[in-house]
Amino acid sequence: MTGPESEGTQLRRAVCPGSFDPITNGHLDIIARASRLYDVVHVVVMINQSKKGMFTVDERIELIGEVTAEFGNVQVEAYHGLLVDFCKQRDIPAIVKGLRAVSDFDYELQMAQMNNGLSGVETLFIPTSPTYSFLSSSLVKEVAQWGGDISHLVPAVVLEALHERLGQS
Repeated sequence: MTGPESEGTQLRRAVCPGSFDPITNGHLDIIARASRLYDVVHVVVMINQSKKGMFTVDERIELIGEVTAEFGNVQVEAYHGLLVDFCKQRDIPAIVKGLRAVSDFDYELQMAQMNNGLSGVETLFIPTSPTYSFLSSSLVKEVAQWGGDISHLVPAVVLEALHERLGQS
């Protein structure tokens, strides 16, 4: 083995969780920034059986893989269960989350404190770029369903997949 692990040092690893239905430029901004801070970033599509997504979990994984391939240090997979269990199973010490507004912080702080209390996993918050501070997957899907222009909000491959899913040309 070569690289940092062979020299006795451990790779710096973090997880970026979400539903990513679909992945947006806002998500991509956070993942890109995390990929510059960590040796390996695990992007985890969290499975919620009670929610029917626009895209299947496998489709989301494929889209995320395509749009993050250029980073070279992003691994994409799905997980059903507690995020801290995912982290413990893979020895990942940090969760990276994007914050769009103060309202996000209230909820995310509670989650961060719970996750740390359960497992010792730390949560790092990255403020979203002002360009994407209003952006959510739900909003993107709603605008797309009404035929609005979302080309500046999602990667091209996601735009194509959305148009195909919605029967738009």
